[in-house]
Amino acid sequence: QVQLVESGGGLVQAGASLRLSCAASGRTFSRYGAGWFRQAPGKEREFVAGIRWNGGSTDYADSVKARFTISRDNAKNTVYLQMNSLKPEDTAVYYCAATNSGTYYYRDADYAYWGQGTQVTVSS
Repeated sequence: QVQLVESGGGLVQAGASLRLSCAASGRTFSRYGAGWFRQAPGKEREFVAGIRWNGGSTDYADSVKARFTISRDNAKNTVYLQMNSLKPEDTAVYYCAATNSGTYYYRDADYAYWGQGTQVTVSS
């Protein structure tokens, strides 16, 4: 069993940066792929970024490429999302998720474990 806890959200102005953290419990987390998703009010939850168990492969939604970076520190059982040049359209609840395989996926249905979410609000 893996439990995930996100932190690092907040209210920032457009152009600012935030770093989200996702702390995991469970010895097996380091073997699992992980992803960040977000859900804005009135919209469906969407894929933001994914990372393989060893960090060897990552991918991003087109809307965040070149601005967001996903990384992980398996020694700390933590996944990060560095968000730069934030825009008002990035406003959403951000969720960390883990698969029970070594890779990440683009559909939220393919993830076995979820955090409670952290709010990111970007003002114009």
